[in-house]
Amino acid sequence: MCTWIIETAEMYGSGKGADGWFRMNQANVYYDHPYDAPLDHALIIDFVADPTKPGNRVAVEISADSARRLIKSIEVALQTGVDAHAGDAGLIGIASASD
Repeated sequence: MCTWIIETAEMYGSGKGADGWFRMNQANVYYDHPYDAPLDHALIIDFVADPTKPGNRVAVEISADSARRLIKSIEVALQTGVDAHAGDAGLIGIASASD
């Protein structure tokens, strides 16, 4: 049974879709039946420009184990990058890995 329980997160960044780069404003995250991945269930993330329009988007479908590894990799990469750039001026959107 599909639950259609979706978590959303505001985003600030860019994504590359079929028509090139676009501003990313929201991520929709859910765990349900994938459209394409050969899995019974997957963590699905839709990165979208405008959540009210079907236009620019990038979607990923990954296994639960892959999602957990990705979460750890994101946390490590973010902390390492923040630490490496601690003295840099002019960085937008990087305050700390805990934000």
